[in-house]
Amino acid sequence: MSENRRSIEITRRRGWFDLNLLELWHYRDLILLFVRRDFIAVYKQTILGPFWFLLQPIITTLIFTVVFSKILGVRTGAVPSTLFYLSGIVVWNYFAACLTRTSDVLVANAGIFGKVYFPRLAVPVASVLVNLITFLLQFLLFVAVLWYYQLSGDVIQPNLYLLLLPLLVLQMAALGLGVGILVSALTTKYRDLTFLIGFAVQLWMYATPIVYPATMVPASWQWLYQLNPMTSVVEIFRHAFWGVGEINLWMGAVGLLETMTLLVVATLVFCRVEKTFMDSV
Repeated sequence: MSENRRSIEITRRRGWFDLNLLELWHYRDLILLFVRRDFIAVYKQTILGPFWFLLQPIITTLIFTVVFSKILGVRTGAVPSTLFYLSGIVVWNYFAACLTRTSDVLVANAGIFGKVYFPRLAVPVASVLVNLITFLLQFLLFVAVLWYYQLSGDVIQPNLYLLLLPLLVLQMAALGLGVGILVSALTTKYRDLTFLIGFAVQLWMYATPIVYPATMVPASWQWLYQLNPMTSVVEIFRHAFWGVGEINLWMGAVGLLETMTLLVVATLVFCRVEKTFMDSV
């Protein structure tokens, strides 16, 4: 009786473009195991369980509403301040989580990487998928609050930009993954980046229209402000539900091009470093 066996030959990668990304599909079961492990590990042995994923954006939204809207007097236009901050937080949380959780995968998983072979990219890809689950939960919270405001009489104007939401999610995932694995590759030699990444993410948030509308940025600085890929993501996300503000699709396309270029470069660097990083960790 014959058995069908699949043999895998492990060879040394020689060139920059010898990536063999098809391996990720072959190891999809392992990636799903990583997703299940990481998701359960977040709320295991906690009382509230997955509710923590909803509690964080709720508390942050309340703080931002009190500090920026009530105390500092930041105007959010036709959009209710609570919805304005909640929408920005939900979007930003997904991007920031993808970035921070993939920024140390090589160093944090050096123990398992040194014992068994599998595509190293499987770990950061699994992190992105875990964060996607969290994003979906928080997005449902946002939709529920949006529905409440609509029932209360606030003007909610969903439009055709809603069709771009899957593309925006993919762009956030790609941008977070790209920056994260690039930092992870550099961290194997420059550990200082481990201490800087949290600070850098906070600065990036304040360079994105999360706690203030993009119209507050002076016109002379708008061109530089729009070069931030997350600016167009957040603006289009909000515009899809309220139809307010001016959407610069040209800068959105530039942001998408920046994201894809960064992801390609980061993947090349990551796959190059993974071959020798065990010697420096």
